[in-house]
Amino acid sequence: MSVDLAQQITALARRARTASHVLATAATAQKNAALDKLADLIDAATFDLLEANQRDLLSPEAQALSAASRDRLELNAARLRQLAASVRQVATLPDPVGEILDETTRPNGLRLQRVRVPIGVIGIVYEARPNVTIDCAVLCLKSGNAAILRGGKECFHTNTALAALVSQALTAVGLPGDAVQLIPTTDRAALTTLLKLDTLVHCIIPRGGESLIRFVAENSTIPVIKHYTGVCFVYVDAAADLAMAEKIIVNAKTQRPGVCNAAEQLLVHRDIAEAFLPAAARALIATASVELRCDPASAAILAQAGLAHTAATETDFRTEFLAQILAVRVVDSLDDAIATINRDSSGHTESIVTADAAAAQKFLAAVDSAAVLWNASTRFNDGFEFGLGAEIGISTDRLHARGPMGLRELCTYKWLGIGTGQVRG
Repeated sequence: MSVDLAQQITALARRARTASHVLATAATAQKNAALDKLADLIDAATFDLLEANQRDLLSPEAQALSAASRDRLELNAARLRQLAASVRQVATLPDPVGEILDETTRPNGLRLQRVRVPIGVIGIVYEARPNVTIDCAVLCLKSGNAAILRGGKECFHTNTALAALVSQALTAVGLPGDAVQLIPTTDRAALTTLLKLDTLVHCIIPRGGESLIRFVAENSTIPVIKHYTGVCFVYVDAAADLAMAEKIIVNAKTQRPGVCNAAEQLLVHRDIAEAFLPAAARALIATASVELRCDPASAAILAQAGLAHTAATETDFRTEFLAQILAVRVVDSLDDAIATINRDSSGHTESIVTADAAAAQKFLAAVDSAAVLWNASTRFNDGFEFGLGAEIGISTDRLHARGPMGLRELCTYKWLGIGTGQVRG
């Protein structure tokens, strides 16, 4: 790594830290004005943004992407309108900064408050997802954090164009343009430098595939908030409404298969497997030609019904496919389903379909994942769907944040003490 590049990234982080002090005390109205300005700029720059995106789509790196990754990379006029709308929506969300979490007065009269404050400087590392440039920038801005963005080389031109609009919006309302900065190179050495700047950067959030996330986690001296994979389960209980269960698994698997909250695993209670699996398989195949990778029990049921399937490997039962592939197993009991999920899932999102409230409550309590649902698709584990307005990512960690991360999860807190001259004896 060149000395010049290391110095460049360190200087960028220092500017972000300086900007974070200004942003931490910025008025809500000023932050919202920047967001509204950014939305207007996105609307006005549609042609330029699509031109930059087309340059990325024609690059050799983009040509090598999977269909799902190319879909995430590609922008169009409708997606840009939605992106601008999402920025305006963040402007309408409550500002978390300054919220008093709790307050107490000690016997000596000292009044203590625990108050929500920004984390400081947040580094976002992501792949071929240009919407992340805007999503993360605006969520960090609204929560009072400076952001350092490091996107993938597949979308460098799009990210550069979007980041320039963010800086323009910030300076237009009197906020420091350095509050949101894009690392201006795709050199991996720049990322390695960033991940060691623990005196200037307070948190790293990686967004992308497992290999990227593991690289960040293994090379960072800064705390990393992450999830590696989304190996999400739907369990159809003996007491399930089978029509409801069919609708849920079809939605969870096929509505958008290339995302982390799509279902990858189906567990079916043995008592209803023969009644449920053929109908569910027909619906999955008819909807999206889903490939079913089955254990011996589910394979036998589908073979008897004359339905296409393949034999699953042990690896299939712990895999995030991100495609129209679903692993299927028959289980003997609710306890068996819970044990299977806790052993094989990635701790992201699981769902039970049942009319038995006692079974549901046991599942909700015993399954050890960031989000556990009853009679609902796994696709609902999302910041917008959970009422957070938007999200910067989904965490399967256990410290600070777990599940969708919205504005409040981008804050920490500090203690304020208000005294009248108290001293400690």
